[in-house]
Amino acid sequence: MKHDEVKAALGGKWNGGGQRTADGWRWTPYDEGCVTAVYDEGGYLVAVQVAAMGGPFVRLDDVELIGRIPSEARAEILGLAAQQGAEVTTNRGGNPQIASWGVSMTTEQEWGWLPEGHIGRMDTVITTALFTAPGVTDDAAASVIAGYDVRDLVADPGCRPVTPDDERPRWDWTPLEQVGPLRFGMSPHQVAAALAEAPAGRTGSFPFWYWKESGQWSLHTDHFAHAGVTAQYWAPDGVPQLGAVTVHGRTGPQLHYEGIPLVGITPSVLEAAIIQHVEDHDLGLRFSPNGAAVPDGPSLYLDAARAGDTSVSEPTFCAEDWEI
Repeated sequence: MKHDEVKAALGGKWNGGGQRTADGWRWTPYDEGCVTAVYDEGGYLVAVQVAAMGGPFVRLDDVELIGRIPSEARAEILGLAAQQGAEVTTNRGGNPQIASWGVSMTTEQEWGWLPEGHIGRMDTVITTALFTAPGVTDDAAASVIAGYDVRDLVADPGCRPVTPDDERPRWDWTPLEQVGPLRFGMSPHQVAAALAEAPAGRTGSFPFWYWKESGQWSLHTDHFAHAGVTAQYWAPDGVPQLGAVTVHGRTGPQLHYEGIPLVGITPSVLEAAIIQHVEDHDLGLRFSPNGAAVPDGPSLYLDAARAGDTSVSEPTFCAEDWEI
């Protein structure tokens, strides 16, 4: 199928967006972003990504794939694969992948009705999936959507234990200045030296159409597995320097905001504590792009990391003018 045929099949629900790579492949969102199509250089559909929230239900035999509790979906997928003699591997996100079926599973944060009576982020995660045509790998399709070469990402082995709080090192942070031993403005070499660790994985891009090898490669992130942090860089002067630090929710050091622990906490519990603190001290409140409530001022953003079928808090501390 080509774009017009896909749009017609989806009832004309095209967002009008999308992006093309130097290879001529492109991704295009439909139905308010609930379905994303990937087309090859000839304009033919080669992959479809379905969102967990708002996307259509997709069934493989009797197994529902979308919007499921991950452990339940995984068990049913493994059972079906065993019946049909299909090989199941683990993709880079640590989720089931069945290449012969063209199915690669992943998860998203679940949204729903909260006790306060409004829709918001929940503490659970639910399944979504990427479906590919024969001969198209999930890495190739995902890299078009993500905008960088997924081979540069650190693979998740699928085990998601959460380090107990009393076993985490304690770091201090000064808003807009430093996070533990890391000061904003450090070079990548200085970051690695401060952590006494070489990065386990890096991401970056070339300046022309994502990861294509033309021009100077720019470093975006360094992933430090032992320290449990990801350093994010920008280059306002043409040289990469530290602009933000994400502390890994499952394994990173613990940091506090006004006595409130920020790392590895149930997201709803953390959000309630922050909102209560803001109300008690008559402070400003804002929301991260993902809908998480954060105090106004310290350039703090809160995300969530998957921990089995649920999630734990994963904060990012930013330099001034950094954009998430």
